[in-house]
Amino acid sequence: MTIESSPPAGTAPAIPRGVWVLGIVSLLMDISSEMIHSLLPLYLTAGLGASVLTVGFIEGIAEATAMIVKVFSGTLSDAWGKRKWLAAAGYGMGALSKPLFALAGSAGLVFGARFLDRIGKGIRGAPRDALIADLTDPSIHGAAFGLRQTLDTVGAVAGPLIAIALMLAWSDNFRAVFWVAVIPGALSFALIAFAVREPERKVAPGARPKIDWNLARELGRPFWGVVAIGSALTLARFSEAFLVLRAQDLGIAVAYAPMVMVVMSLTFAIVAYPAGRLADRVSRTLLLVVGTAFLVAADIALALATGVVALGAGVILWGIHMGFTQGLLSAMVAGTAPEHLRGTAFGVFNLFSGMALLVASALAGALWHYLGPSATFWMGGSLAMAALLLTRFAAFPGARRDAGRATPPSAPGEGPGS
Repeated sequence: MTIESSPPAGTAPAIPRGVWVLGIVSLLMDISSEMIHSLLPLYLTAGLGASVLTVGFIEGIAEATAMIVKVFSGTLSDAWGKRKWLAAAGYGMGALSKPLFALAGSAGLVFGARFLDRIGKGIRGAPRDALIADLTDPSIHGAAFGLRQTLDTVGAVAGPLIAIALMLAWSDNFRAVFWVAVIPGALSFALIAFAVREPERKVAPGARPKIDWNLARELGRPFWGVVAIGSALTLARFSEAFLVLRAQDLGIAVAYAPMVMVVMSLTFAIVAYPAGRLADRVSRTLLLVVGTAFLVAADIALALATGVVALGAGVILWGIHMGFTQGLLSAMVAGTAPEHLRGTAFGVFNLFSGMALLVASALAGALWHYLGPSATFWMGGSLAMAALLLTRFAAFPGARRDAGRATPPSAPGEGPGS
């Protein structure tokens, strides 16, 4: 597949204030979520006696749920012509789920809290991403999504650091840390509710889509090429909970195990915005190939790791991969989907990614349980290599286009003009 972008003419416009605010909203929610999620695998296994197979099941179901729900929220945001309050509802559900983790005393209750949290993530994700695309000039979509991803990832760095400090101060008191996580979650909801202004969308009569699976045919072949690559990458990259479990497996103390999330997320944050800016100027296919190669290297390092140095190398490579690919894939969805179907496009993209993640995390947990940690990462590396080959050599008709020039297809089933 080849999806190219050409350098924008003249000076690039500034990233709008609303995108910055949405980035800070993501930052606060990620602080809240990662304070909990960086400790949750250890809480389940060490605190509640659950198996790694159970962790894989919970993570797979939870994350897949988030991605699958996005298809409905994205289409609703297109049909209603409003995105902000759907996104705000999702952030509100995320905030409401946080006290449940502190109250949970069994793996079943943790699953319920995680499920509610991820439904909230699913509801907010596609409308928020489509809102960013609506707010931003097409020539800087890569930079805008890279910025939001960077701010989101700063929160993913701060959350585990706060969790580590509190675990050390409070003698590994998981529940106390979970209660503190309620605060940034509530602030995140308040910020999107009161500080984000949604632009007016001029939709011609009859152009507003209904909730109909036939809309998928209008998205065009370039978009479906992006879906194929995104799903392949998600299948190769199972839940990051396994990074924390790998740290514990190699002898890292419980209080310090979340440091792997700090290192991964910090690397992610450093790489995401420059990679997003680069995606507006060079071949996006090339950047995906490079990013996927980093995932292959990460899995090899983690499979072979016997100590902290190799573990750290694998985690850093994983973070570089995330920085190269996550904002880039969002920009590619925005660039290949018709403008009036952006919410639907983000939802469909995440539906397929969610199904892939469910399979990947369940398989990773089973391999860990029956064959050991190395088998999990060897599987990830093999699937990442397959995704790399797909990205590099597969050709999708109509996939070559400039970033940010998405127009409605001339007829259902045809790709947008290139």
